[in-house]
Amino acid sequence: MPARYREDDPGGKAASPPRCVYAERMISRMRGLLESVADDRVALSVGPLSVEVLVPAAEPERFEGSVGSEVTLHTLLVIESQNQGASLTPRLLGFASASDRAFFELFVTCKGIGHRKALRAMALPASTIATAITERDLVTLQSLPEIGKRTAETIVATLSGKVDRFAVADPDRPATPAASGDTGPLPEGPASEAVSILVQLGEPQNQAVALVEKAMQAEQDLETSEAILAAVYRAR
Repeated sequence: MPARYREDDPGGKAASPPRCVYAERMISRMRGLLESVADDRVALSVGPLSVEVLVPAAEPERFEGSVGSEVTLHTLLVIESQNQGASLTPRLLGFASASDRAFFELFVTCKGIGHRKALRAMALPASTIATAITERDLVTLQSLPEIGKRTAETIVATLSGKVDRFAVADPDRPATPAASGDTGPLPEGPASEAVSILVQLGEPQNQAVALVEKAMQAEQDLETSEAILAAVYRAR
C-alpha cells in the first residue's frame, strides 16, 4: 500500500508530536447520506456503516443544509501515530472535490502545517487561498486560523509557483446555495467559466468573482460565459 510519512506538527512545541502515514488513494471517494455535521467533521451513512470524516473548516457550514441528502467526498486516509508508534489511529479526511484534496496535499508540505492544522486553516475556499499564495497576499493568509506572519511567509516561499492551477474557480466543486443577503460562491457553469477567463486575462481571482457577481445581479438573463463577460465590460 503506497504511503508517505511526515510530522503532523514539525517544529511544534509538543514533546512528542504525532506522525502520520498518508495511505494515499486507499479510500479515494465516498458517497453516502449525510447524517450529521459538527465543527470539524461530518458523518456519512454508507451502506450499513456510519463513517466519521474530518473536513476543512470551510465545509461544515456548507453541509448544514444537506443533512439527509446524498453527498460525495473525495477522501484521504491518514494514520496518526503517537508515542513513537505505540498508538495508531486512522483518520479519514474528506474534501468537496478532487482539486481541494490535491491542494491540501500540497498545503501540508509546508513546514509547520500538519493535517489537523491544514484542515483548520482551510477556512476559505482552496482557490482563494491559492490566489493569496500566488499574489503573495500575506494579509489574507494571516486571516486563516492558526496562521501567523512567519507561517504565512513560509507558505508563500514553499508553494509559490506550485498552486497556480488552483487559483481559479474549481469546476468540480459542488455549488453552495447562497444565504439570504449573501451571494455566496458562484454556481457551476457559465459563471465559473467567466471567472476562469477573467483570471486568465490577468484579473485577480477575488476581483474576477466580484465582477461576475455584479454583472449577473445587474442583468438576470445571462446564459453563457460570453454574455457574462460582455456584461462585465459594459459595467466597467
